[in-house]
Amino acid sequence: MNDNHILYDIAVIGGGINGAGIAADAAGRGLSVFLCEKDDWASHTSSASSKLIHGGLRYLEHKEFRLVREALAEREVLLKKAPHIIHPMRFIMPHQPHLRPAWLIRTGLFFYDHLGKRETLAGSNLVDFQAVNSPLKAEITRGFEYSDCAVDDARLVVLNVMQARELGAKAVTRTRCLGAKRVQLNTLQNIWQIELEKEQGAYQIQAKVLVNAAGPWVAEFIQQDLHLNAPYGIRLIQGSHLIVPKLYDGQKAYILQNDDQRIVFAIPYLNKYTLIGTTDKEYLGDPNRVEITDEEIAYLLDASNDHFKTQLSRKDIISTFSGVRPLCDDESDNPSAVTRDYTLALSQENDGAPLLSVFGGKLTTYRKLAESAMGHVQAFFPEMKKMWTASSVLPGAENFSSAEDLAAQIQDKVSGVSAELAARWVNAYGTRIWKFIQQAASVHELGQDFGHGLYAQEVDYLVECEWAVSAEDILKRRTKLYLEFSADESLQLDQYLQALHQRRAQEDAA
Repeated sequence: MNDNHILYDIAVIGGGINGAGIAADAAGRGLSVFLCEKDDWASHTSSASSKLIHGGLRYLEHKEFRLVREALAEREVLLKKAPHIIHPMRFIMPHQPHLRPAWLIRTGLFFYDHLGKRETLAGSNLVDFQAVNSPLKAEITRGFEYSDCAVDDARLVVLNVMQARELGAKAVTRTRCLGAKRVQLNTLQNIWQIELEKEQGAYQIQAKVLVNAAGPWVAEFIQQDLHLNAPYGIRLIQGSHLIVPKLYDGQKAYILQNDDQRIVFAIPYLNKYTLIGTTDKEYLGDPNRVEITDEEIAYLLDASNDHFKTQLSRKDIISTFSGVRPLCDDESDNPSAVTRDYTLALSQENDGAPLLSVFGGKLTTYRKLAESAMGHVQAFFPEMKKMWTASSVLPGAENFSSAEDLAAQIQDKVSGVSAELAARWVNAYGTRIWKFIQQAASVHELGQDFGHGLYAQEVDYLVECEWAVSAEDILKRRTKLYLEFSADESLQLDQYLQALHQRRAQEDAA
């Protein structure tokens, strides 16, 4: 495979939220875009988050007012962009007087309510736990309540990549960038020659601008693959989460204060579970192999048990996940205090071939980061269109009225669909659900039943339209059904996928 003749405006390395957002923004401005990811979309940091779109209340303590203001405003923007995968959520902070005085929390919440434009999200208020049936320990008598949002993080990435592709971008997974070098296109311009490798073999592309959105590998990519000096260092901060049986009723999350001044979230998850996290721990190992430690497990269990009546032990843990946040090194001694803001570094030689590297960032501000990235490269593309992403919706949000209305439409059209299944479909696909339901009038017409509401037509759609290759791609990052599937059921799905890929390969060869 040789694509030496293809010259893209922008090549983006890294298929996490930042790379996906930049690719979508660039494609929508009329640029030709290539996006590659060495594994699956969102298979590292971007699927190991706390699943929140939030302003970052605790960042106010570190005086990161610009970041908080931007993140608060983005909550409202993203709610409109993807109402099927992003939902308002109320957060309760139990008051622990020995940790933070009430006046300090009230001041922080005042800023939280007013720093960013708030249109649909409710403001903060006091909560008297003695007046309600509280899941918290009896000695915790009052607290504070405020608004943020929950998100399906991996689907947010996939939807941005889908949007990029629909706007003309070339997007490929399981394609590793082996390196890149500046070469002379003509007497006036240098470009990037980029070496790529996938299972079928190695090939090349060319690009006028190279964007390094490799996340945890951003500095390594510059130093080892480009043989250049990285303008900034990177701090890898490990964050781990526990998934346990539902700790309490209702759809509100809790933000738990700890003696070390950190906070831990307890968040309703997938209707059956509670998600507890995250930790902040310096990580020095291979980002491909990050795993929760015994120390982190104990820390998160202690945080929960210090606050809730229901006491947890290790045997209650259903699943765990860990990731590393690639934060720009600001030389802070405390991992929790390392800035969550992003830094974009642009470098070029005399005759062009710019390199734009992304250091840091967070899920909530990915769209603003992408806009900033386009601002950095605008001088190289004078015909580039204007900013557009703030008022556009992501795939599945087209003609989306409400989750309840769409779920009712699905159940009216397809007999045998439970309320739970309809809700899962709506929260994953929005109005794109009709792409795989097609003409089916009954669940029995959706093909092979793999269990837990997963049918062949959904699987085929995920392979055809969302780059799914393996059972892990589908169960962990596309549907979140991995918590329901047994090892045997997962194996059956993988076998189906292998046969499907073989048939497609034979058809392509013919």
